[in-house]
Amino acid sequence: MHFKNVIVRRALLLSPLIVLLTVHPVVAVEKPAATLWAKDSLTSPNQPVAVEAKLTKSSLRAGIGMAGERLELVQDGKVVATSVTGEDGRAVFSHLAKMRGNTTLTIRTAESAHAVATTMTTMAAWERRMPILTVELSALFKQPAVQEPIADAAEELGKLTQYYYNVIYVVTEGAEHDDAFQASDRARQWLARHKFPLGYVLVLPPGEGMLGHKIDELRAGGWTTLKMGVGRTKPFAEAFLQRRLDAVMVPEPTKAETPRKAKVAKEWKEVRKKL
Repeated sequence: MHFKNVIVRRALLLSPLIVLLTVHPVVAVEKPAATLWAKDSLTSPNQPVAVEAKLTKSSLRAGIGMAGERLELVQDGKVVATSVTGEDGRAVFSHLAKMRGNTTLTIRTAESAHAVATTMTTMAAWERRMPILTVELSALFKQPAVQEPIADAAEELGKLTQYYYNVIYVVTEGAEHDDAFQASDRARQWLARHKFPLGYVLVLPPGEGMLGHKIDELRAGGWTTLKMGVGRTKPFAEAFLQRRLDAVMVPEPTKAETPRKAKVAKEWKEVRKKL
């Protein structure tokens, strides 16, 4: 009888706790959304490459970097590298490019991170003997302010890259390093949306001579097959011509905007004939 009374008393003591847990269940806290930005990377097959990303608290231009967050680099559904963001929200992954060509990688926050975000980036692993075609992104727009693609540009560029050229898309915007992440993402998304072939998106800060310096840097780094540029603006064409490299301007500019020795194409269907 005494044993039964003990069981009853314990049950009475536990009943308020049971009721409390029933009325107030444990609720999982949802992680806030953040924004991930990434730059494309360029290397050769079987060579290491550094992939850069930045995590911010918002998608605004002046987004605040999130420090101490673990990010994952994913290829074919598998995590191939991890990195932790610094004080400015930036992280760098070290990865070995085993496959030749252009590979789309995913960057995402890890489960242990305090926010949820994901983005895509392109890893260009090119053989150095393959020719490189450098294309000014604005040469693909009907009007730079509107950013609608020129008719046949995607199809024609697809033909050029399918069997022969690797392509570098040059974006001349982003005065500061932070802007380069966002400009790279915007360009990559625009190219994918309008079905342009995959390539390496290169963002340059504004300023006279920046493209020329980058051409010199790439060629000094072994990318000597970078010999041709297709662009819309006079400074773009001059950067190639000054180095005795070929330049094609499309759509056809005015005579005042056409440097001497620059080739001109009225539309993208004519570009292949000029190369």
